[in-house]
Amino acid sequence: MAPGNASLVTEFVLVGLTDLPDLQLPLFCLFLLMYVVTVLGNLCLVTLIGLNPHLHTPMYFFLFNLSFIDLFYSSVFTPKMLIHFTSKKNIISYKGCMTQLFFFCFFGISEAYVLTSMAYDRYVAICNPLLYNVVMSPNVCSLLMLGSYLMAFSGAMAHTGCMLRLTFCDANTINHYLCDILPLLQLSCTSTYVNELVVFIVVGINVIVPSVTIFVSYGFILSSILSISSTEGRSKAFSTCSSHVIAVSLFFGSGAFMYLKPSSAGSMDEGKISSVFYTNAVPMMNPLIYSLRNKDIKIAVRNTLNRRQF
Repeated sequence: MAPGNASLVTEFVLVGLTDLPDLQLPLFCLFLLMYVVTVLGNLCLVTLIGLNPHLHTPMYFFLFNLSFIDLFYSSVFTPKMLIHFTSKKNIISYKGCMTQLFFFCFFGISEAYVLTSMAYDRYVAICNPLLYNVVMSPNVCSLLMLGSYLMAFSGAMAHTGCMLRLTFCDANTINHYLCDILPLLQLSCTSTYVNELVVFIVVGINVIVPSVTIFVSYGFILSSILSISSTEGRSKAFSTCSSHVIAVSLFFGSGAFMYLKPSSAGSMDEGKISSVFYTNAVPMMNPLIYSLRNKDIKIAVRNTLNRRQF
């Protein structure tokens, strides 16, 4: 018996993304490449923002935190996922599974609220530019980030605490590549009603509140952009928001598809595919989305390289 809980299961077996032998090596190479790009991309952004004073602004403060979150978020499950592609049986201990679940929830919820803070930042910058330095003061930015991490901690504690109260008897095969909430609920031999209620409430809050905030912010932003008389001004305003809209759509779209629908064996297989977007694709793409067309980041790269030459 696992200490500190009523579960008879001491370890779980992760099914992984697929059990087809011919796909294991190609998927290993693909996800290893994605992980390397994710780690290097986010490390580069964190380093660039930290080393360049002209990037010490609210927008890049939030981007710094987003990159920090993505770096650890992908590291919570990707190494274990890669092991599965190279081994016949991917085993994770009960304690390890609950730990992975906590950090998976914590970093996932954190990302949702950081993206929300970034939307609010763009709203203030475009709709109230004269008040930007007052409204988005360092104290306000710090409070927004503190609130994001507190919401993430409370959500992760709620999910993990409710999972610890369940009993797992004989079934220990998780139909996923990580210890996610819904696949674990399917293995419980006791009632999961409270857990499902918590999932509905916590996930509902952490999807609906950020989504509505982002939607309203961009409603005001769009209205302000359309009122700009010059074509160049409208184009510049659109370009500053386009990268954020892409990141938000990928993250919230795939997350809502996974959690805000009834769970079943069939939907779990679909959910594994959709979860690849918000667990692997989004952390990898965020540095690319926010840097490829960003003049400030390109200037920071040049400045950093020039400093290394001297």
